[in-house]
Amino acid sequence: MSADNKHIASVFDRDLEAIQALIMKMGGLVEANIKDAAQALEERDVELAEKVRDSDRVIDELEEEVNEEAARLIALRSPTAGDLRTVLTVMKISTNLERCGDYAKNLAKRTGVLVNMRPIEGSATSIRRMAREVEEMLRLALDAYLQRDADLANQVRHRDLDVDQMYNALFREFLTYMMEDPRNITACMHLHFIAKNIERMGDHATSIAEQVIYLVTGDMPGDPRPKGDVTSQDALDMEED
Repeated sequence: MSADNKHIASVFDRDLEAIQALIMKMGGLVEANIKDAAQALEERDVELAEKVRDSDRVIDELEEEVNEEAARLIALRSPTAGDLRTVLTVMKISTNLERCGDYAKNLAKRTGVLVNMRPIEGSATSIRRMAREVEEMLRLALDAYLQRDADLANQVRHRDLDVDQMYNALFREFLTYMMEDPRNITACMHLHFIAKNIERMGDHATSIAEQVIYLVTGDMPGDPRPKGDVTSQDALDMEED
């Protein structure tokens, strides 16, 4: 490699490291917001829920910065095919993280409504357990990216089945509560939206893991993504702005 090419490569690596630092900062904020949103629901803490909503603005700004820096890197450095795949992966990861941040914000918004309703026994604890699983999936998916570890990324893909099963159990539990007492319907509907939002976060963590597999191997996973959500045909569309 010539001196000029070495210089170009080192500049590209430096710029990519800066973008990856933004991704890690973004991931840390998203993980914290998932944890805080679930805790706010369990403890009926409106102030903590509001903190999550405020923090989401920072996540949105970081996504914009990642995309701008990635586009600048492509335009200025003319990356090779392998390097271009890395930059595109980073952009896709930032999009998935931003969506997870939106879902955490949605949890926080519904907490503000639920504090004025009669608690549904055990629901907040179950939701927090489900949120912890997703938070761990997200952490491992980002670790897999940093380490370029396709095996770890594949483990994340298979953990999504556990999240789906937790969601299915909560879905059935909420139906039971609503049938037993119509006064539970409104609260259970809000809780169902929350559980579905967390399930969707698991999907986005899985998407990050799949992008890591693509980055490392050059191919998307060949086997179908393990899915255990049997309620999707009955559930409302939970995508919220």
